[in-house]
Amino acid sequence: MKAWICLIMAILLEVAGTTSMKLSEGFSRLIPSILLFLFYAASFMALTFALKEIEVSVAYAVWSGLGTAIITLIGIFFFRETITIVKIVSIILIIIGVVGLNLSGARH
Repeated sequence: MKAWICLIMAILLEVAGTTSMKLSEGFSRLIPSILLFLFYAASFMALTFALKEIEVSVAYAVWSGLGTAIITLIGIFFFRETITIVKIVSIILIIIGVVGLNLSGARH
């Protein structure tokens, strides 16, 4: 259970890092630029702790997949990016893939 909490923290920190990347405006804004590196470093640390108990294939898929889905939603709702059927279907497929990997990893 502790590993899954670390993985959730890694995902949230990665999303914060990616959001900071957008807010840094190409490293032209100091605070978001610094936060970008801090959030990503913390995300990798949390992911490393999660990998002590979770298979790397499952952990990385969950980390990258859910991070991608969450940042897509942030892009749509906070940065006013366009929402398309392809984006919606892609997020659904990511979630299905993450669930599938978790179910396959649960057998071990």
